[in-house]
Amino acid sequence: MHGATGKYGLIMTGMVSMGSPDWEETIRPYLNIFSKHNAEIYYVELVASQEVRLHRNATENRLQHKVSKRDIEKSNQRLMDADTRYRYSDEGQIQMDNYIRIDNSALSPSIVAEMIKNTFSL
Repeated sequence: MHGATGKYGLIMTGMVSMGSPDWEETIRPYLNIFSKHNAEIYYVELVASQEVRLHRNATENRLQHKVSKRDIEKSNQRLMDADTRYRYSDEGQIQMDNYIRIDNSALSPSIVAEMIKNTFSL
């Protein structure tokens, strides 16, 4: 157990087309797994420009921990291709409980984690 709640937690990441009519249906199978156990679910949408994400794509940490990033040219192409299929929500578009949208372009991971922790009282 971890954190102020004393509950176990799991963080899942992925790309969906936020704000599209079917974005929730894309993640529904995952939500169902946790919902049937009465788990609390929090949504965090991280936003950064393509330029920032391409830069991050080739950082030492990513290359060390994510094998799929080591072919930088292919990895960058996948990122750019994904940008044609997926999109961020518009500011204020997602109106739901347990949701936060963070532009993390100029924020460190620890600052973003603290923002999430504080927003949801975790």
